[in-house]
Amino acid sequence: MNTNRQSATAGWRIPALTVVLGLLACCVSSGRAGEPEWTRGPVKVEIRKSAERFQLYVDSKPFYIKGAGIELGSVEKLKEHGGNSFRTWSTDNGRDSGKQVLDRALTNGLYVAMGLDVDHERRGFDYDNTNAVARQFASLIAQVREYKDHPALIIWVIGNELNFEKNPKVWTAVNDLSKAIHQIDPNHPTTTTLAGFNKETVKLVQAQAADLDFICFQMYCDIINLPRYLAEAAWDKPYIVTEWGATGHWECGKTAWGAPIENDSATKADLYEKRFQAVIQSDQKLCLGSYVFFWGQKQERTPTWYGMFLKSGEETAPIDVMHYFWTGSWPANRSPRLEGAWLDDRTALQNVRLKPGQTYHAKVQASDPDQDPLTYSWEVMEESTERKVGGDVESIPKILAGLIADPKQSEVTLKAPDKAGAYRLFAYVFDGKGHAAHANIPFYVEGSAEKVRTATQGSSQSEAHY
Repeated sequence: MNTNRQSATAGWRIPALTVVLGLLACCVSSGRAGEPEWTRGPVKVEIRKSAERFQLYVDSKPFYIKGAGIELGSVEKLKEHGGNSFRTWSTDNGRDSGKQVLDRALTNGLYVAMGLDVDHERRGFDYDNTNAVARQFASLIAQVREYKDHPALIIWVIGNELNFEKNPKVWTAVNDLSKAIHQIDPNHPTTTTLAGFNKETVKLVQAQAADLDFICFQMYCDIINLPRYLAEAAWDKPYIVTEWGATGHWECGKTAWGAPIENDSATKADLYEKRFQAVIQSDQKLCLGSYVFFWGQKQERTPTWYGMFLKSGEETAPIDVMHYFWTGSWPANRSPRLEGAWLDDRTALQNVRLKPGQTYHAKVQASDPDQDPLTYSWEVMEESTERKVGGDVESIPKILAGLIADPKQSEVTLKAPDKAGAYRLFAYVFDGKGHAAHANIPFYVEGSAEKVRTATQGSSQSEAHY
């Protein structure tokens, strides 16, 4: 059965590619109501090799990518901080159409590496289903035709971290898309992104998706090892780092109950600086630039793990770092620097366990480079139970109100939840100028309030902190 299916697929692929492209050409070339009209034509994007390096060129001018990954984040802020490009994961982000995304980039003098959302089998797609693959192909090529002549477009990013897929036919689908794009759009290169750097995976992609112009890598804590991986693989091709930033929730230390321990915003900024200098900036031969992650805010294990902004819009210290690298100077006003956070005199690294219903002292210590007066905010959230991969959408954990007395101070009293389980205490520091610092401490409530009351009835001893 599998052999027959593969044979049928091989026989279908090229004729179907031609037929689908022909149908799309008929539909699009005739024009339609609301079809986008650009004020000027597309830019010509090339990768050129000299004796010294590979270099991206946009309309015959050298272009080094100073970019960020954006979904709903502020394009205007990216321009303000010295960025020149952003990448997306799809043409439509759920709020803005591809035209709106590209138009906004153009208005701000930015270029876009546009994502084509190649589906994943973990989300229910089946790469053995030739009809489903054909429908996806038609849909994505229609998007290419719609936006290929926009002057803000520079790169087509076909799929995201498809090396998480177990079915190797995904790379055949990627290769077919790349071939079709090159037929209808001679101005923009094609690429795909891989999570991490694995020599065997790279060889597989190079063999099965050979039509791609280059490959991109996405790495977090492990990015510090990328130069070594490239050397061991004798890598001599251009690449872009399309995601990098905070230490991943799969790469960090964990509490005794399995909660990943997130770095505070100041520690993150220090790591952004170290990783950019040691890996991206240092490779002037093969690296075409990078897209830092994430220019906005998202829930992934916590609401603060990857976002360079808070949900309320404040900038955090990693943005200061990118401003410095992109412009050569620090921003006029910088984010507060968090120097430590404690709950019951313990840090996030010390397995904080509390008793239900008991009160505990918490404090955060911060300073501001500009001597701006600081204000504070605290909240308690249930620990996330989501275990999604690849950045898939996660639900936001419940916020528990009424547990913190006077949460606008740098030192507060926390009443531990009555229900046993895992939680996090979040501390936020604001400078009143649109910047913030943050930290969180995972903690575990043991037993239940009722059990504690029962166990201590008749005893005159007060309970000590656990």
